[in-house]
Amino acid sequence: MSFLTDCFLWIKALHVISVIAWMAAMLYLPRLYVYHADVVAEGPESALFKIMERRLARSIMTPSMVLTWVFGLLMIATPGAIDWSSNHWFHIKLLMVFMMSGIHGYLIYCMKAFAKDRNNRSSRFFRVLNEIPAIIMVMIVLLVIVRPG
Repeated sequence: MSFLTDCFLWIKALHVISVIAWMAAMLYLPRLYVYHADVVAEGPESALFKIMERRLARSIMTPSMVLTWVFGLLMIATPGAIDWSSNHWFHIKLLMVFMMSGIHGYLIYCMKAFAKDRNNRSSRFFRVLNEIPAIIMVMIVLLVIVRPG
């Protein structure tokens, strides 16, 4: 047995914990943008939102995304963890994770625009954007649990 095989359940548990933290932040940050978009750009409420957004992104969202990727890649590297000859559920799941990472990048872009008082998106836009990570998350969970063929 390899080290990765011996530690697989720990790696899997840490992956799930990281995913939960990442998704919590991915669902909360665009909700902050919904409210931030409706306040005066240089006002005290905006300043508070900027602090909250920056702390959420830097302290929780980005570190948990990195850990999600690290533990996910360790699981992929574990001998026998993935049956590469089976259905394409894993490839679709991986595509969804790339999409989630892209949304993550876009949320960081939006945070930087808010930080410079250059947001040009409405609260309605961010309400819709807030649903995208949830939809992708549901698809990923279904792919992992059901493994449709």
